[in-house]
Amino acid sequence: MRKIAFAMSVSLDGFFEGPDHELDWHLVDDELHDHFNEWLGAMGAFLDGRRSYELMAEFWPTADSDPASTRPMVEFARIWRDMPKFVFSRTLEKADWNTTVVRDVVPEEILKLKAEPGGDLALGGAELAAAFMRLGLIDEYRLYVHPVVLGRGRPLFQPSDARRDLRLAGTRTFGNGVVLLRYEDPAALGGAGEEPR
Repeated sequence: MRKIAFAMSVSLDGFFEGPDHELDWHLVDDELHDHFNEWLGAMGAFLDGRRSYELMAEFWPTADSDPASTRPMVEFARIWRDMPKFVFSRTLEKADWNTTVVRDVVPEEILKLKAEPGGDLALGGAELAAAFMRLGLIDEYRLYVHPVVLGRGRPLFQPSDARRDLRLAGTRTFGNGVVLLRYEDPAALGGAGEEPR
């Protein structure tokens, strides 16, 4: 069965964006971008919330024709365009670029998607990830911790009464100071582990 992997860049103090939605603190150099391309290029589909999808759709469809784009950006533009995408939104009427609009997170439908052949599924968007987490649908968490303390912003994880015990699956340090922390959830719904608590 395919895995659902949630990936997000966070500040050292746990914010995924600044107080005004800024992301200018992300340290994405060629090494880190090549890593993203290698990992995301092997995915079977991208699962995004509306806001994440719209941010991506504003830039990536034509990024490879921009002379200012770096080699890894050109490569990712092609990955993003060609990848099957599912955008979860109750308000979005239509979406382009090989994208299917899904109205609700229905566990049975997500499990069917996981059971299809192909690469794993990359989950993006903090609000969508919170819904998947509540339902025990995330198999792997990939947190890219950037060496910055923002002080204020939107925290990645909202307060909750639910506890999830994770298992460290790996780490990697990049030359720019970003550290990848990979955790697996052995209790993820439809995974190989125990049933969710």
